[in-house]
Amino acid sequence: MNGDPLFLNKVIGSVLTAGLIAMTAGFIAHFSYHPQMLDQPVYAIGGNAPTTKTVTTSGPAGPEPITGLLASADPAKGEKLFKKCAACHSYAKGGPKKVGPNLWNVVGGARGARDGFKYSGTMKGMSGKWTFADLNTFLYKPKMLVKGTKMNFAGFKKAQDRADVIRFLHPKSDSPVKLP
Repeated sequence: MNGDPLFLNKVIGSVLTAGLIAMTAGFIAHFSYHPQMLDQPVYAIGGNAPTTKTVTTSGPAGPEPITGLLASADPAKGEKLFKKCAACHSYAKGGPKKVGPNLWNVVGGARGARDGFKYSGTMKGMSGKWTFADLNTFLYKPKMLVKGTKMNFAGFKKAQDRADVIRFLHPKSDSPVKLP
């Protein structure tokens, strides 16, 4: 600029030279690399392309059955695992309610029926008794069995862990139900 009458020509020449270098590099790359064209596109792009849906499952929809594991389940391991539950539940006969109800008589006992404990509406509305299958599902993921439960527990993902906890709670009853 400082009085250089060819400054604008130099800028334009530099831009054109850079474009020419880029274009030449593109031609060289095209001639040196020969892509193999496919018969069909791998990915359909656009709205008119036919689509196919594939359904994949990442695992079982619920917990695997533990009926076969109950006979060999270890109550001592279940007691250790129950420590996760003990923060909110007691299991001794006549024991106190904590954040959750006392679990004495839970295996084979009535659902949502502990006196003095305020259950969620969904749990109160459930009739019947706790079966081994129900407890398995509940210990896997409580909200899977009781949609509106107030219980915030991630669950025991291993089938053997659930079987051990149920086997630990099984004799904690006035009249334990028979194991399957």
